[in-house]
Order: sequence, then structure tokens, then C-alpha cells
Amino acid sequence: MQGGDQERETMFHKTKSSPEVQPKPERRRFNAAYKRQIVADAARCQHGELGSLLRREGLTYTQLSNWRNAQAAGTLTDKPRGPKPNPDRAAMRRLEAENARLTRKLADAEAIIEAQKKLAALLDRLKTENGR
Repeated sequence: MQGGDQERETMFHKTKSSPEVQPKPERRRFNAAYKRQIVADAARCQHGELGSLLRREGLTYTQLSNWRNAQAAGTLTDKPRGPKPNPDRAAMRRLEAENARLTRKLADAEAIIEAQKKLAALLDRLKTENGR
């Protein structure tokens, strides 16, 4: 062992540990044209050739199955990434603003009612003190 190279022997094989951070692998994204091409290639495969096609392309049978189902349903298209836009966004903002306005009005009304209760209690007390 020299310098920073340290060898570790695991149950199955030897590995060298490295202080460098390995880059995170990027998730593969497939466009609709590629998916259609693979589905067509898979349809042309003879008995036993499908596995080699999937290995060559680095795909799984589940992916192929999902793409076949999507193509049969007519939904095999390029999907935009990210959150889906909310079609009712303007209405939702309007309702949120109205909700905030009504909440403020309710708080004002509750404060007025509380003040009226205190005033009524004060007037009752003055009335009983003057009535004696």
C-alpha cells in the first residue's frame, strides 16, 4: 500500500477506496421516436433475440412492456418535465385573496363583538351602581 491508495478486500473482490467524490450518474431519458424504434425492433425479433436487443440497448423488459402498452393506447409521446400547470390558477388566486379578505373581516367582526360585550358589561355595572 502506497500513499492514498488503500486496498480493501471484500468477500467477492478487491476494491480501491478513493477520496474523490464520484459523480452521480444521470438518469437516462428516452424520446418518443427512440421508444417507437425499440418497440418496432422488438416486434421484428425472432425467438431468443429480444434479450440481446434489451441488453444491447441497456433496457429492461418492463420498460419495453410499458412502451408497448403506451403505443397501443396511443399515449407514447414526449412528456414535458416538471410540474404540470394548473389550469385553475387564476381562479385559485382569486379565491385565496377573497378568503384572506373574509378572514380579516371576520377578525374585525369578532373584535367588535368582544368590545360590545365589554361595553354591555360596563353599562350593566354602572347601572347597578347608580341604581343602589
